[in-house]
Amino acid sequence: MPYEQIIYAVADRISTITLNRPDKLNAWTPVMAEEVRDALDRASEDEDVRVIVLTGAGRGFCAGADMMELKDAAGQGASGLSGTESPEEAVSLLTATKTEEQRDPENRLSALSDFRKRYSYLPAIPKPVIAAINGPAAGLGLIIALYCDLRFASEKARFSTAFSRRGLIAEHGISWLLPRIVGLPNALDLLFSARMVDADEALRLGLVNRLFPEASFMAGVVAYAAQLAALVSPRSLRVMKKQVWEAQFQTLAEAARTADRELVQSIESEDFKEGVAHFLEKRPPSFTGN
Repeated sequence: MPYEQIIYAVADRISTITLNRPDKLNAWTPVMAEEVRDALDRASEDEDVRVIVLTGAGRGFCAGADMMELKDAAGQGASGLSGTESPEEAVSLLTATKTEEQRDPENRLSALSDFRKRYSYLPAIPKPVIAAINGPAAGLGLIIALYCDLRFASEKARFSTAFSRRGLIAEHGISWLLPRIVGLPNALDLLFSARMVDADEALRLGLVNRLFPEASFMAGVVAYAAQLAALVSPRSLRVMKKQVWEAQFQTLAEAARTADRELVQSIESEDFKEGVAHFLEKRPPSFTGN
């Protein structure tokens, strides 16, 4: 599909998806939501892509939902939702975006309902997704970043939950996600106050994995992504990502049983044979993902 609000590019086995409304600090719209979802499908299915980077054009990562969309929702209010069958259906009408159940009834990515909500599909994408946070990430923009596997930030990045200052609530599962990343007391602080957090504090809190100077930000992100693309097994990445995210809903015994099953399958894989061979032969790996 042609894209109006994002840019899609592939180079050196890295897919870069760029939110492209720089004059609006890449504020999120229903069009952007559908385009990002399509681009992630495209990257997932492309055998030449091994890592996905999500970033923003210009000065911002994503300033949250477009305020004009919020204005329309505020004007519509509950009176415009008569006849809806569920809260999720009501949100779909207000935001004009689909849940993953609506978009993908065949469970292509994950059978777990936890990864089949409006934005929680990101953990089910079978390749690493890195949020390259080049500037402000607020509200829904922060949620999108949190659903990515890793978060790398420019020293100019800023973060805010924003919801309490708009009369809103902890949206789209952030009440589950944020405490797992920064801890319960810090999550409550960030949600209650909606204060702005700078890049240094974000690193201290564990909100981001790494910081890079502004001048070398994307180069640093791409260098890390290039290591994943060139040096590690795509099959290992795919299985480990699934293990770790699904373990959030498992007991230790269940996670161990899953690991035992996956270990047997990995030993039978082409990538395991290549992993041993390139080490013994002291040469770069040539993984196929099989």
